[in-house]
Amino acid sequence: MSLLDNLNENQKEAVLCTDRHLRIIAGAGSGKTRVITTRIAYLIQEGLAYPNRVLAITFTNKAANEMKERVQQMLGPMSTTVQISTIHSFCVRLLREDIHELGYPRNFTILDSDDQKSILKKAYKELQIDVKAYSYGAMIGYISNNKTALITAEMAKKSASGWSYEETRANVYAYYEAALKDMMALDFDDLLIFTYHLLSGNEAIREKWQRRFSFLHVDEFQDVDALQYHIVKLLSGKGLLCVVGDPDQTIYTWRGAQVDIIMNFEKDFPGCKTVVLNENYRSAAAILAGANALIKNNRNRIDKDLFTRNQSDAKIVHFSAMDEANEPVWVAARIKAMHTSGIAYRDMAVLYRSNFLSRGLEKAFLEANIPYRIYGGIRFYDRAEIKDALSYLRLLAAKNEIDEKEMWKNLVIQRVINTPKRGVGAKTLEQIEAYASLNQINLYEALKQETFGTAKVKRALCEFVDIIERYRELVKEYSIMTLLQKLLEEVGYFDMLQESKEIERLENIKELLHDIDQFEQNNHEGGLDEYLQMISLYSDANQQERGEFVQLMTIHAAKGLEFDNVFVYNVCEGIFPNERSIAEGGQPALEEERRLAYVAFTRAKKQLFISDSQGYSYVLDKIKTTSRFVRELPEEYIEEVGAKPRNAFSSDTDTFNGRDFLSQLPINDNEQDRVYKEDTVKVKKKKDKLCKGDLVIHSVFGEGIVIAITDDLASIAFDKRYGIRKIMASHPSLSKK
Repeated sequence: MSLLDNLNENQKEAVLCTDRHLRIIAGAGSGKTRVITTRIAYLIQEGLAYPNRVLAITFTNKAANEMKERVQQMLGPMSTTVQISTIHSFCVRLLREDIHELGYPRNFTILDSDDQKSILKKAYKELQIDVKAYSYGAMIGYISNNKTALITAEMAKKSASGWSYEETRANVYAYYEAALKDMMALDFDDLLIFTYHLLSGNEAIREKWQRRFSFLHVDEFQDVDALQYHIVKLLSGKGLLCVVGDPDQTIYTWRGAQVDIIMNFEKDFPGCKTVVLNENYRSAAAILAGANALIKNNRNRIDKDLFTRNQSDAKIVHFSAMDEANEPVWVAARIKAMHTSGIAYRDMAVLYRSNFLSRGLEKAFLEANIPYRIYGGIRFYDRAEIKDALSYLRLLAAKNEIDEKEMWKNLVIQRVINTPKRGVGAKTLEQIEAYASLNQINLYEALKQETFGTAKVKRALCEFVDIIERYRELVKEYSIMTLLQKLLEEVGYFDMLQESKEIERLENIKELLHDIDQFEQNNHEGGLDEYLQMISLYSDANQQERGEFVQLMTIHAAKGLEFDNVFVYNVCEGIFPNERSIAEGGQPALEEERRLAYVAFTRAKKQLFISDSQGYSYVLDKIKTTSRFVRELPEEYIEEVGAKPRNAFSSDTDTFNGRDFLSQLPINDNEQDRVYKEDTVKVKKKKDKLCKGDLVIHSVFGEGIVIAITDDLASIAFDKRYGIRKIMASHPSLSKK
């Protein structure tokens, strides 16, 4: 069977274009991964390129692994030398080979976020900075933004002159960079920056890497930032470049992505070809029609009308709750009913614009006994027990080329020196650090040379060093998995967890050992250093955990995923689109918010639910209304349930009694029809009595909304100038709107 047999005409056109630079505009669900991998296989199978001269760059480990698997299925053993990786992994490969030109050892250390925070803690202590005024997260973001914009610490200091707040941040930046230099270590931003400097500043190295690749492919091209694009252009000097992306799915400008890069590709590469993939294989007809109508409201885009052969009578369901309390209850009730009808929880996901919105959902799910997972919670490799185990492994790794500069081991020692407890307190640790600083060695070398603390602590530390030294000698003898398992047993780590009855943490360690075992099975020549390097680059956002649960996540986290049934939650004006983002970014920010909605809606394959709630919002400090993104969907594709959507002040609003609905959930499939009728129950409001949620007019305060009724006393939220006022419900100055 030919590689091209399963492709549509546009996909074939993209695969067969091998004589010029190529831009593929791939709409949501249009089979872009199939096109990229088929193109790679076609180039090799037709003899247009040797496998090792084809490079494919993507931005997540999940995408890279999927591409590798598909190419392997098509090519078999020939696929092993095709270069498919994330851009950071590619940069590591390049730097391991050529970073010595910049005065760094080839086996440099890669720091993760915890390592970065440890450096900042020391900086704050030495520079006497209050973490409450300068959070670690914000500081790391500040440093990263400067570095990726190629603004050095010295440049930051110069521009901050006279501004105390900026001077403090610039001083921390300078301390941080000096610490990295002292360790001969790189953070994730440095992987790109050092690669860029090598390719742009060293002609011999640039030409060497350009000669290696005849064809380059870049996936998710709409998400590249300026620095990544510079690297791609420098690499493509002697080869043909194929980029794949969708301007309508550019949702990461806040971290540097620039939609104009893919929009202006034809200007940067004159004579290139553009192919549009516009057949969607994912979503039902109504979902796709609604998403198409929505995104057409953006101006800065390449027009494409996605179509699908996946016909369905199901419409987009829009539910508007009378207040915030009822919205999550309705979502929970609908999910419970769908599960009762035979739909698996894992086939349902709830997406929201911001993390704070999950609170109400979690509460409703717990009350309804719905299993759920917050996608993007604490990452596996960031869990304390995993960091501990990997720190022990790092102590066994091969010595750095510049041994006396092995300062990165300080971070490892600080983590495990008292885990399990060895009686090492802050005072003893300060003594060790002082000795190491005086002798210009790392903390581990200090422990080898001198004893510290009380007699009991000295014995414990001597035993600790003896164990590490003994296991260093066994690195070549044992597998990594056996080595770690025996080491954790001997230092007492397993005993510590068992005594504390930390069953979950023990299971996590077992999962790590399983992960190491899989690595060794798949990388027969890979050793400890290679495994630790892989872990440094691994992003848990790509982990595919298995289980029967509904997934809750932000829309940004959902990018690249798809589900049979998707709920897009709290689609209220000001929440989504985000009021603050639009205020700061104007029209471009609004267009990105709309692209975010487009991404959210097109995650759904069979059924899309959109919900919002009415009432007063304390976050927005105003009455909530249905988002413009809902109003931009054609009415013929929408099924309205619940309260009447409030686009502005309206009267006679109906309500959905979510808690009554939840209490009446079916206990077997035969009751399913009854449940679906229940979810549009309408409770008529009495005209002669104020109720919670009523819109009112006051002779002085103007328009407001009733947020609570106690006896005859109404709590009413008016405009920001007046706030919440308590007024007798029967007062003549007050009337329903």
